[in-house]
Amino acid sequence: MKLLQKATAAAASLTGKRFSLLVASSLVATSGIVAVGMSGSGGLSPMEAAAARALMEEEAAVVASAPTTAPEESFEPTSSPEATPSAEAASSGPLPAPAAAPAATPAPEPEAPVVPSSEPEAPEAGPVKHVFLVSLASPGYEAAFGATSQMPYLSGELRPQGVLLTNYSLLDSAPLPNSFAAVSGQPPTEASKAGCPEVEACLYDVETLTLADQLVGGRYSWHGYFEGMTDSEGKPDNCVQPDPAAPGAETAGGYSPSLNPFVFFHTLLDLGDCNENDVPFDELAGDLKKADATANFSYLSPNLCNAGFRGKCPAGTPDGAAAADAFLAKVVPEILASPAYKADGLVIVSFGAADPAPLADPAAAPEDPKKVGALLLSPLLAPGGADAAQYTPYSLLRSIEDLFALEALGKAGGAKVHSFAPAFTAGNGGD
Repeated sequence: MKLLQKATAAAASLTGKRFSLLVASSLVATSGIVAVGMSGSGGLSPMEAAAARALMEEEAAVVASAPTTAPEESFEPTSSPEATPSAEAASSGPLPAPAAAPAATPAPEPEAPVVPSSEPEAPEAGPVKHVFLVSLASPGYEAAFGATSQMPYLSGELRPQGVLLTNYSLLDSAPLPNSFAAVSGQPPTEASKAGCPEVEACLYDVETLTLADQLVGGRYSWHGYFEGMTDSEGKPDNCVQPDPAAPGAETAGGYSPSLNPFVFFHTLLDLGDCNENDVPFDELAGDLKKADATANFSYLSPNLCNAGFRGKCPAGTPDGAAAADAFLAKVVPEILASPAYKADGLVIVSFGAADPAPLADPAAAPEDPKKVGALLLSPLLAPGGADAAQYTPYSLLRSIEDLFALEALGKAGGAKVHSFAPAFTAGNGGD
């Protein structure tokens, strides 16, 4: 039923080429199922064969009459298998009008609708309607938020306006394990820790859903904004995937697929969601001008230099933590001034990788590079607060899912995974 609801919601927005792709995929799947049954040792029973023929004929009719625009009326799936019409009834055309009842026979009383009691009501979405997740490379917790911070805008100007997650920690120092966890709940693998030297080892099949899939199924919108994302000719392009021959290669603008988790999921690649919503960073400014043009979930990733990776900036320009802080000082005020943020927004300044500078004194006790902290900014939170609960990238996913009343994916559903979404329900600024 949950898959049917997701497919129904997604189909409502499919038109033209994307609708044809979906229908074609359905036909291929149906043909495969029928072929498997017919190739079995016992073949198909007469009833199974008739049902299979009816299903294939019905889908062929759908292809012939595929609409070019989305239907205006939405389809509400039934809550139980018994209420679903049979394939035979659906394909037999309009039913004849019922014969009139004899005059002496009173009309029967209408039956009260049956309300299923076994299925719990879905939770309602919270007050946050627009989430902006900014992913950077961390110089270390103290270098970001401590007394000797290397990021004065983050620690001096933004920190007093928000709620600091003091015990937010990464799963790994590399970017891909953390971003995969934050958008799909998938755990780190040896391939993702190594930067996916073989692209195929990091591609997730169509059964692995992402937050983006959930949002589309819930009638929400999403966008990923990636700085420096261009094609082979240097022109801005959408959904730039890793080159199998050189998966770690970066563009002239500093874009690297290692900072873009969405290009590794077939659920987003195969039907065009990635190509439609995974866009160059320059498009953010235009989308922020109106609340209805701003996606419900925005994933913001600067290029390698502005993310804070040391040694990735041009000579003579700010590098490492200083570059990341300058990026925040430019972009975050634009978000905070947007109508969507002012109405019901949340900015999460997070770190998706660790790239601390070497310690001046190697003999000193090393700081845990995976403890990085994170900051929440929202007009719905009391400023200046702190939350000392243990958070991870799984927590980011779980919290965003809770805010939009979505089910937890993968490891985000763990019993020990904390969510900061209740802070918005309670209307406080953290512990």
